[in-house]
Amino acid sequence: MLEIRNLTKTYKGGKRAVDNLSLQVEAGDICGFIGHNGAGKTTAIKCIVGIHDFDQGEIKVDGVSVRANPMYCKSVLAYVPDNPDLYEYLTGIQYLNFMADIFGIPEDVRQKRIEKEASDLGLLAALGDLISSYSHGMKQKLALIGALIHKPKLLILDEPFVGLDPAASLMLKQKMHELCANGSAVFFSTHVLDVAEKLCNKVVIIKNGRLVAAGDVGELTGGASLESVFMEVACDAEADSIS
Repeated sequence: MLEIRNLTKTYKGGKRAVDNLSLQVEAGDICGFIGHNGAGKTTAIKCIVGIHDFDQGEIKVDGVSVRANPMYCKSVLAYVPDNPDLYEYLTGIQYLNFMADIFGIPEDVRQKRIEKEASDLGLLAALGDLISSYSHGMKQKLALIGALIHKPKLLILDEPFVGLDPAASLMLKQKMHELCANGSAVFFSTHVLDVAEKLCNKVVIIKNGRLVAAGDVGELTGGASLESVFMEVACDAEADSIS
């Protein structure tokens, strides 16, 4: 569902944010993307979703190159950043209808999906309010509903649990499982290692833009905690790689 081969992204001034990164996420996977602040997670994600161009490498979504056919890739994925930038002069329902229009969701289908997702995430009563009146957590919920409305094949989230209340966090985890049970995949960055260890079947750890560990959670941890593995491979100045 997501294939990255030798991705390299260098910013002006020579800072290499992502360095020869390769990883693969299959249909049905919930994959955690882990690294310290500044490790290159958000840059890599922005390359995947088409916000950033990149210097070298290849990114494929559902087997299609994001460079060769960006419109198809964007039509089958959904992305929610850590701080969603929404149209605050719209109401919640206007924003969701706008998202449904973009993805060509029929009127009868969108109404049912909006009602279900908004009800599940506890936002149904506030959909008539202006987004400018929403709290950060409410904006996060609205962005998630907008991302789920077309049932994406690949859901990409950057720190998705920040700002969500416990009930909404639990519901989001359930929705991740539901998507994957229906053949989609989820790829998300997080600093909450306990959540990644319990929720994900795969994890990818990067340091200074480079892959240092990746694989099935159970195989990677070998009975230890994900936190201990992360501390060993990503926080040790001497660690460069792990097989």
